[in-house]
Formats: sequence, structure tokens, C-alpha cells
Amino acid sequence: MLKESKIILGNQSGVALVVALLMIVILSLIGIASSSNSTFEIRLSGNKRGSTDAFYIADGGSRSVLPIIDNFSTETDYVAVTQSALPTELQTESIDLRTRSPKPALDLPGSVSFTTNPTVTIYHTTVEKVPRGLGMSAIAFKYNYYIIDAIGQDQMDLSLIRSNCEIREKIVRLIPTGS
Repeated sequence: MLKESKIILGNQSGVALVVALLMIVILSLIGIASSSNSTFEIRLSGNKRGSTDAFYIADGGSRSVLPIIDNFSTETDYVAVTQSALPTELQTESIDLRTRSPKPALDLPGSVSFTTNPTVTIYHTTVEKVPRGLGMSAIAFKYNYYIIDAIGQDQMDLSLIRSNCEIREKIVRLIPTGS
């Protein structure tokens, strides 16, 4: 009886099968984890591309209205606006006018086209204070302040949710409107 139990315990004919099955399970888990990680990384890089695309479109929209002084004349194309109609971030500003039709419309090179053009809004506010960093004296003048609000959207139609980016720039018109 003792001899029979030593023979059964000494027999290793099934160990190779168990080790092979364990190795297959471990390698399968490594493969599934790397596949899942690759899918996550692809999705993450797509989101980054979309947000970068939206940022540059919004930046291009705001930069396209800056050089044209007609965009900042308060006589035409502006409408009165109430504080409650403003975005929540701008309700603390003393905004009185806004325009959504910068002049001219986006001036793009012939090879550039957007599936969704950036939305540009110019807000006007008149504040009596000395603009910082302009080298002015401490006398307060009435200056025209403008806030350019540009919203860009991802141009790829690959997903249901597209990235948006909003850029706000404050500028001061250096010609005083009065004292």
C-alpha cells in the first residue's frame, strides 16, 4: 500500500497540462488588458484632438475680428443687452451693448472651410478707470472696453458629442471717448 501511494504521488504526467493551462490564462489576461488599454488610449487621443481643434477654431475666430477697427465702433450693429441675458461669467461686468455680426464675416483663405464656423460675439462696456499697464497718469478717463467671446467646435463628425471651446479676450480702445 505504501509503495502504491509513492507511485501515484511520483507520477507527474498531468502537471504539464495544468502548467500549460495556467500560462494560457495568464497570457490571455495580459492580452485583454493591453487591448483595453489601447482602446482607452485611442479614445483619449481622439478627445485631445477634438479639444485642440475646437481651441484653435475659437482662437481663429477671435483673432479674425481684432485687426478690423470697424468691429469696435459703437454706432452700428450693436444692440442693447440686459445683465440677465449675459453668460453668467460676464454678469459682473458693466456690459451695455453686444454684436454677433463682426465685420467682415470670417476672412478665410480659399483652401480653408469649416463644417461649423466659430461663433464670435463682441461685448461693449464703458468703464471710468485707468487701464493698467498703458503708462497713463492717475487721471481716470472714459475708455471703450470690449470683450470678444469666441466659441469653436470640433470639426470632426465622428462622435455624437463634439468638443467645444470658448475664448474670451478683453481689449481697450486707446482713443478716449471723453473725460
